[in-house]
Amino acid sequence: MKVITYNLNGIRSALNKGLLDFIRREDPDVLCFQELKAQPEQIDAKLFEDLGFHCYWHAAEKKGYSGVGILTKTKPSRVIVGCENEQFDIEGRVLSLIMDDVCVVSAYFPSGTTGDIRQQVKYDFLDHFYDWVLELKKSHQNLVVCGDYNICHKEIDIHNPKSNKNSSGFLPEERAWMDKWFNAGFQDSFRVINPDPHHYTWWSYRAGARKKNKGWRIDYISTTPEIDIVDAGLYSEDVHSDHCASYAVLSN
Repeated sequence: MKVITYNLNGIRSALNKGLLDFIRREDPDVLCFQELKAQPEQIDAKLFEDLGFHCYWHAAEKKGYSGVGILTKTKPSRVIVGCENEQFDIEGRVLSLIMDDVCVVSAYFPSGTTGDIRQQVKYDFLDHFYDWVLELKKSHQNLVVCGDYNICHKEIDIHNPKSNKNSSGFLPEERAWMDKWFNAGFQDSFRVINPDPHHYTWWSYRAGARKKNKGWRIDYISTTPEIDIVDAGLYSEDVHSDHCASYAVLSN
């Protein structure tokens, strides 16, 4: 099963930048989107259905904000909208599909970059999401948790760890949560395959950061250990967003 996760920073904008051609070329089995910035009625699902996908969306109540989606070649037996928390569900943060014996989650973690209030919201989300996923894991052993986690786990995942040590997304408390997450029985699919530095999934639009590869790796495909990771990597040369897509080829 080939899985791709992609923060689009607006699905309509990404479509205008050639997203469909990218999907045709890579032909994933499952494609998880974050930051749709659109309501379902604003998305032309037929564009994806014509490529053989079933489409599922969870939009934020606030228009033009957040939102997640999953495209799948296999029709799911169950769709789980949200994460059983009203505060996060109205922001369109989590969507899950159960297909055969695998559960795939698309999650868009809050950013804390706008100040202390949103940083606390981020911490609250981390606590709730951790507990919610572990509960989900009890009934679905094969879990694939895709998304924009908005956290760099280790120094290797950020271009300048020293100057960013007090930046949201690389704070000690956030990195400790990532330690806890992976210690709870998840694999960082990219790092299983790629131990090397200088691989990132998000770059600021400022100061030519992407061209200089001054980025952050904040997008992940986490899997439970029962799932074998055959291959994993990034599509850093394909530009439809300020993020790039990540992929993993999985077997169980």
